[in-house]
Amino acid sequence: MATSLKNLSDYDKSKMPSAANMKFGIVVSEWNEEITEALCDGAIKTLVENGANPENIIKKYVPGSFELTKGGKYMAELTDVDAVICLGCVIQGDTPHFDFVCNGVTQGITQLNLDYSIPFIFGVITTLNLQQAKDRAGGIHGNKGDEAAVTAIKMINMSWSLKK
Repeated sequence: MATSLKNLSDYDKSKMPSAANMKFGIVVSEWNEEITEALCDGAIKTLVENGANPENIIKKYVPGSFELTKGGKYMAELTDVDAVICLGCVIQGDTPHFDFVCNGVTQGITQLNLDYSIPFIFGVITTLNLQQAKDRAGGIHGNKGDEAAVTAIKMINMSWSLKK
């Protein structure tokens, strides 16, 4: 979906399940900290606004976006969370490094979703420049962290509804 066509922070609150009994892990990349902290703030705010208990939100840091996959795996294996939100920011530079990191983290998070029975949410911004990242971390296009939190709540709810 093109971000220019939708604000990342917009969602229909009337269609949101309660997050009151849900536990969340959030893994945050330290690289591009200004952006990733804004993403994390948005995610936590949205979780709490939808009923999550702040005590049921575990936040941990990894050095960069590439490490989100391993951090997410640790979160799934060493805690009792119902979903893991992976937050990062990769800004294109002058080398192919951008492509390798983006491909690796995308494939890694996809694989975690296949390997585990809990959802892993892709909250990674991949942009051409810092301004585009700011625009998607609370700027003119909303906050990808908000979108990731909404997705986590909805995916947990879906999983729980199928177990009944």
